[in-house]
Amino acid sequence: MKLTQTDVWRGVAILLVFFVLAWLPAVPGADGWLSIVVPITMYTVLATSWAIFSGPTHYVSLATAAFFGVGSYTLALGLESVPYPLLLLMAAVLGGVMAALVGWATLRLSGVYFVIFTLGLAELIRQVFTWYQNNMGGTRGSYVFTDFTDAHIYWQLLALALLVYLVGWLINRSRLGFAIRIIGGDESVAKHSGINVAWSKIVLFMVSGSVAAVVGAILAPRFVYIEPAMAFNPQLSFMVVIMALLGGTQRLWGPLMGAIPFALVWEIIASNFPAQTTLLMGLAFLLVVFYIPNGISGVLLRWYHQARARQGVSHE
Repeated sequence: MKLTQTDVWRGVAILLVFFVLAWLPAVPGADGWLSIVVPITMYTVLATSWAIFSGPTHYVSLATAAFFGVGSYTLALGLESVPYPLLLLMAAVLGGVMAALVGWATLRLSGVYFVIFTLGLAELIRQVFTWYQNNMGGTRGSYVFTDFTDAHIYWQLLALALLVYLVGWLINRSRLGFAIRIIGGDESVAKHSGINVAWSKIVLFMVSGSVAAVVGAILAPRFVYIEPAMAFNPQLSFMVVIMALLGGTQRLWGPLMGAIPFALVWEIIASNFPAQTTLLMGLAFLLVVFYIPNGISGVLLRWYHQARARQGVSHE
């Protein structure tokens, strides 16, 4: 894989952006609005990792909450006896293994069948954790006490976001990325081309599952008290899908364009219309699918190409 001069300059620009963002908690008065920045960063990571799998394959996964919850409980149950960095690694491994098992069993499905299964996965695991804690643990939830502030959580999420972008960039430029784009276009063609379709989809699904589990582990100290209904909340899965589709999945930076505006708007909606959040979420999904099918990034790219085309015509 040979880096072009454009790749180098883009990499330098991205590193500078992340360096500037890392200083955000040092800005005077940052403590007040870090409570909004942390969820935005969380959703950016989740939506981007979701798009790495679902973007090229066109498989709509609603399993994000399942992986997120497993990561949260990994930290909550092991914090007193296992070092924190090792717990993050364990969350990543568990998320990846669970994604591999689910992928092996379900990625032969397509369309609505896969969507329904991944939606039910979070509920299934939530019921298992609820039964276990009610019957074996003596309590339904677990406390998570650490010295982490919102700034610490933000820095961890920011580092994870940089890692996700790097992994996504490497995948896009690899043989796996080439194979998965063929699979997204036509699985039959991919099979006849000698591509291991099942293996390719499972690997990408494992990346998405691992990232979601690590995010769940990082966010656990912020919640302080972890219980199944919160950790495996299906609303999280729908939020991630809406943000990724709103931003667009054709480019790695697309989900960022959806996570920032939607997270800000959703904070206002959740504060003022708490009883109508499910209805408004469904409405938002329909509006995105019908009116912005390629997302904000798709619209921006279309405008860019149109401007370049007009510029070329004017030069002629």
